[in-house]
Amino acid sequence: MPKSTGEEHILTIKQVADYLKVTERTIYRPAAVKKIPAFKVGRMWRFLRADIDGWITRQTSMQQNGEGTNSPDRGDQK
Repeated sequence: MPKSTGEEHILTIKQVADYLKVTERTIYRPAAVKKIPAFKVGRMWRFLRADIDGWITRQTSMQQNGEGTNSPDRGDQK
């Protein structure tokens, strides 16, 4: 069985955008203001898949409870 490097658990902006089916620009904005869990390595944003999955769960919960949305950006959908 191949050894897991953990690399598949760390996502780039492009991978997160593809995962959420939005543009990369839609991800940059909330990452910069800490509305979506992210961290920087040098000048490049990185995301933990588990953090993104948890964020999605929280967003879904908030919407179901009528607490408003904390979506990345409504105007930049693919």
